[in-house]
Parts: sequence; C-alpha cells; structure tokens
Amino acid sequence: MIYLVLIVLFFLLMFGYFRVADKYNIVDKPNERSSHSSITIRGGGIIFIVAALVALVWHFNEYWLPVAGIIMVGIISFLDDIFTLSNRIRIVFHMMAVTCMFVYLSVFSNFPVYGVICLYILAIGIINAYNFMDGINGITGIYSLVVLLSLQMINIQVMPFIQPDMVWLPILACIVFLFFNFRTKAICFAGDVGSVTIAFWIITLLLDLILTSGNWIYILFLAVYGVDAILTIVHRLLLKQNIFKAHRSHFYQILANDRKVSHLVISTAYGVMQMAINLLVIYSNWNATLTFVVICAPLTVIYISLKNKLMIKTVAL
Repeated sequence: MIYLVLIVLFFLLMFGYFRVADKYNIVDKPNERSSHSSITIRGGGIIFIVAALVALVWHFNEYWLPVAGIIMVGIISFLDDIFTLSNRIRIVFHMMAVTCMFVYLSVFSNFPVYGVICLYILAIGIINAYNFMDGINGITGIYSLVVLLSLQMINIQVMPFIQPDMVWLPILACIVFLFFNFRTKAICFAGDVGSVTIAFWIITLLLDLILTSGNWIYILFLAVYGVDAILTIVHRLLLKQNIFKAHRSHFYQILANDRKVSHLVISTAYGVMQMAINLLVIYSNWNATLTFVVICAPLTVIYISLKNKLMIKTVAL
C-alpha cells in the first residue's frame, strides 16, 4: 500500500515540477548531440532525488552515506542542467559522492591504494558513460528499470545484499519517469539530474552486490551500455576526434539519427538485450570467463560489423 501512495505522490510532484520548469524555462533545446528536434522540459529525473529523500527518511541510520552521495550528485547535476557548470565543479562533487559510497562499502579498509584508485575511475567512468548514453526517449528509464529489477531478483531470490526498499524506490521512480518519457514525443527528458543520479544509485547497488558476493560477473548487468560506450570511445580515438566534445556516434544514435529507427524501438531493444544477459548471468552455471566471452563477444561483433554499414557516409564521424 505504501508503494502505491508513493507512486501517486511521485506523479503529483512531477506535475508540480513541470509547472516550475515551464515557468523558469528549464528546457532542453536541440543541439549537435541531440536526437530530438523540439524543445522539451528538462530535469524530469529530479524524481530520483525525491526517491532518495524518501530512502533517507526511511533508512537514515543504515544508508545515510550512500543516499547522501545520491542526493549530492543529484543536486549538482540539477544545477548543471540549469546553469551549465564547469567540469571541475562537477568532478569535485562526483568524487565527494563516490567517497561517501566507498565509506559505506568499506572500500578503503578492504582494498589497497591502487585498488581504490581503480574503483574511483570505474565508478566515475560509469557515471559519465551512463550520462552520455542518455540521448533518446526511453533509453535511460527502460535500461535502468531492467538493471534494477535484475538486482532486486538477486536481492530477494538469490542473495540478500541490501534492504529491498533501496531497490524498490528507484524502480518506482523509473516507472513514473517512463510514463512521461517513453513516448514518441516525450513530455520531459531526464537531464543530467536523471541520468547521473540513477547511474550513481545503480553503481552503489551493483558494487554492494559484487563486494558482498565476491563475484565481479555482475558487472555484466551493464554490458550493453558498456560495449556501446567503450567501443564508441575507441572508434572516436581512432578517428583522432576529441572524445569530450558533443557527438552522435553511439550505436543507438546511428540507429536513431542516420537510420531513423523509432526511439522507443531502440530503447526497448537495449532493455530486452540487457535483460536477456542479466538472466543468463543470474541463472547460468558457467564460469566467469566463459560468461564474459559469450556475452561480450557477440555485442562487440554486432557493433563493429554493423556500425559503419549503418552510418550515412555524408554525415559519418
């Protein structure tokens, strides 16, 4: 019953935010990286901060550190959506938030210095990759929902690693956000506040599961995004392009912009592929090496073999 009340509350707050965003012109205007052509309300992902505030009230003693990190990256990302902050300011807050996460996960006491450094790079890299992958209607909401449901399946059926509310809350927020975003013409976009905040929440849950189980195979819960993001960076480096500049080179962007495939079809396909991978990870008895090969090799082959064929040569990067 309480979750039903929360969904109603989340919907009401979203409608309230739309009025505020419309009044203060918090909108997303199409640019060279965009896959949309009309002005749309930005920052709908603020619902994830609301979910984090609920988590803070419900489970303050247990989870105040990771939730503080979620709220921290959420607020700085929302401000970035409005004012466009410098990269230095964003990275400082991301580092502080990840530090809160690491203290909660006891990373500093369980890993050597080089291991901690690698985890910082991994966490911040995933946050930024998740943000870059947020470029078409539905993709962030669908993909995040799939990952969160998979984590909850493990949490309930296989290995409890966190209080279920800490997974149900972002799931509810995803459902509400998707109601407004999973449309041919979206009512709102997630904005950095959405993609960065949910990325941080997912990384926290994923690392908690990995460290609890001692099994890094669960990193494959991000395999589809990971292959697209990493191979796009490699592709752009080979072309001697600035990987920090706005672009439309991701595989999903080629499908949406060059081939005009429906955003909703692409987002659903990414979610379905990731869910199939997650079920394989959860229920197969293969060893880690075989699982990585079976999952990542086909994704890599698809990316390399199809991307150049799908790109329209006159606009190819």
